[in-house]
Order: sequence, then structure tokens, then C-alpha cells
Amino acid sequence: MAPAATADLALPKVFPETKETQANQTIPQIFSLDGGTTLITGGGRGLGLELAHAVLEAGGCVACIDILPHEVVEADMAALQKRAKQFGLHASYHRVDITNEPGLEAAYSSIVATAKDQTKPLQGVIACAGIQQITKAVDFTVPDFNRIFNVNVTGAFLTAKHAAREFISSGTKGSIVMIASMSGQATNRSLDCSAYNSSKAAVHQLSRSLAAEWGPKHGIRVNTLSPGYIRTAMTDTLLDKEPEIHETWMRGAMLDRLGAPQDFKAPAVFLLAPGSAWMTGADIRVDGGHLAWA
Repeated sequence: MAPAATADLALPKVFPETKETQANQTIPQIFSLDGGTTLITGGGRGLGLELAHAVLEAGGCVACIDILPHEVVEADMAALQKRAKQFGLHASYHRVDITNEPGLEAAYSSIVATAKDQTKPLQGVIACAGIQQITKAVDFTVPDFNRIFNVNVTGAFLTAKHAAREFISSGTKGSIVMIASMSGQATNRSLDCSAYNSSKAAVHQLSRSLAAEWGPKHGIRVNTLSPGYIRTAMTDTLLDKEPEIHETWMRGAMLDRLGAPQDFKAPAVFLLAPGSAWMTGADIRVDGGHLAWA
């Protein structure tokens, strides 16, 4: 058999559509957050804090927003800022209630100004703040139901809204990642949490709607990341009170364990980074195979 022609061994053709994003970039480059700042709500602890570390590891600066008092997050933020300094980056904490739009808007202004001063403009946002309440539907009060939606849906919307305003103003084709849940697609085993599940389904649809509104004209990408059952401070409190729930969850664990916050570092960075430049209005579900069971 004759050897292949030299042309056949050449690298794949670079199409015009890829020139703005990934042409001539290596894998480390297309997964890098170098040169920008990412804002993370719910960044004071748990999953949000873990994702803040992931942003630093990917080369980006990070600004964490949470409702927790400074003294509660002091140790974690000190560790985050120490790590940022080691990388030559910047990390900050802002105490904000994401359902208070004036307060959120002020935090955005401060974060954007600092990012510009450091020539690390805002390029990504992770809407991670959320709350859960386990209550039988027949006992759910209207104030409690509204509170779940106010934080999980309205708070996510306001986070995305002010990110988009900044991206549009600066001409940045930014990436917005909303932390949804597999509970937006299926109900939870052994948990009575109709409000939470419904709120996360709303986040899925909100993300698709915003992607359709902001993508065609502004190039802003909006996607969701949907965790399965993970061990966080919130779920640990639940499992300590009701250990039988752990047994129920483990029966659906294809990989023989529950998730950990670290399991979401890679998919979150992927959604923020240039490697996902042609991805919007989509969802990445990381659930250990729970929803794959028939």
C-alpha cells in the first residue's frame, strides 16, 4: 500500500468560524481563565468556595459574594486570598443579599472597578447561591415557598442580569453559569422538597431563555451545571439528622459514592473557559449516574 500523501497527514483545517475562539490554541489554553475575573455568588462556603479555588487554579481572579457575615467566612477567605497571592492573583469577599438588587448592583460596581484596575476584567459569573427546605407540600407555607423561589430563582436572575449588563456595556462575550440541580429534572428520593425541585427546574428554563436572549446579539453564553447528591455542610446536617436518607441515596449511586464539591471544579471551569465557546443554553449534569437508572 502506498504511503499516505503528505496533505492527508496535515492538521485539521481551521474553519473561519473557529478563528475567534480556539484556532491555534492548546488544551491548557482553552481551559484557562487567565486574564479575567469570575464572580461567584454563594462563594462563602461549600460548593461556591470550592469553585472559587478552581477559578484561581485555572489562572483567574475571583470575587465571592455571600450573605454570611465576614467573621463566619474569615478563615476560609484568608486561605483563599493567601492562595490567590501565591498565584499572583486577587480574591475578594463581599457580603451581599442577592435578592436585594441595589446591594447586588453596588457589589457588581465595586468588583468590576477593581477588576478593571487590575486589567483582569469580569469575564465569568457563577450563580451558586441557593437554599433548601425539606417540608411536606401540604405543610409548606406561602412565605417559605416564596423564600425558596426568591433566592434560588430571582437571586439567580438578578445575578445574571447584572452580569449581562456589564458584559454588554464592555463588549465582553462573557460566560454565565447557573448552578441548578438534577432535582430540576427528577424528584429526590426520600426528600419532601417540592419548592426546591421546582425552583431548580425554573433555573434550567431561565438559563435557556437568557441564552436565547443574549447570545445572538451579544455573544453572552448562559449554561447550567446540575449537581447530584453531594456532601456539603447543608447536606451533612440533613444526613446527621436522618442517616437513613444516606442509605437511600447510595442505592442510586452508580459509582458507589456521593458527590463532593471537588467533582464540580472541572465542569465549572469548562463552562467558563474558551473550550466551551460553542456551548450555550445547555446543561451539564454531574450526578454519579443517579438519573441514568430506569
